[in-house]
Amino acid sequence: MSNRLIVESKNDKFFIQAMVKYLNISNVDILEIKVTENDYLDLDGLSVVSLERELKTIEADAQKSYINKVGIILDADDSYLKNLHKINEALAKVFPNNQKIEKINYFTAIHSISFEDPIQIACYFVNVSGIGELEKLLKEIKAKDSTYADCLGSWQVCLQQNGKNPVSSKDFDKFWISNYLRFDTCSNRDKKQSERKCSMSGFSYVMTEKLDIWNFEHPALNELKEFLKLFD
Repeated sequence: MSNRLIVESKNDKFFIQAMVKYLNISNVDILEIKVTENDYLDLDGLSVVSLERELKTIEADAQKSYINKVGIILDADDSYLKNLHKINEALAKVFPNNQKIEKINYFTAIHSISFEDPIQIACYFVNVSGIGELEKLLKEIKAKDSTYADCLGSWQVCLQQNGKNPVSSKDFDKFWISNYLRFDTCSNRDKKQSERKCSMSGFSYVMTEKLDIWNFEHPALNELKEFLKLFD
């Protein structure tokens, strides 16, 4: 018997792996949604087709061994309802004639002729106050001095004062995290390998070797923790 978590990207996987380990949850496999360039041609954000592929993998695996629970963790973005619709669209294609997921953090039983016992499926959307994505959540739970990253706020003001449009909130959060990792929390030793140890491209290292730069007891994580505990 095993449980599965489907996450939106490789970096989401590294983050959720750290959360699962922090909560001492075992027997959970974490799968990242693999996308191709064609998946995004006609869709805004997450591709339904790419999510379908992960669900089909789970369907195939369930024929070989018992899968009890499946969790789908996506970004809330500007509204989680859009991505909830995509989840239900993908589920309807892979597992037709089943009930839709109506709300987050609650299991819905999914039946299929491919496996004997139903799989319990639930979803959660990474957010801060109802919106956002991984970078916004990371910004919220930072645990170290963030002067270099925080000064980007003055840069935004400077852009406006010079007639330039400020960057979007999403891009700003990504830029903020990049600066936090590169300048606020990168040790002198790690600066010699900053791309691997102090950047989002080296997020695997960050989420295994530098966990002290995040506050895993921050209230912003409470809802996510409750969701993950459903798979304990």
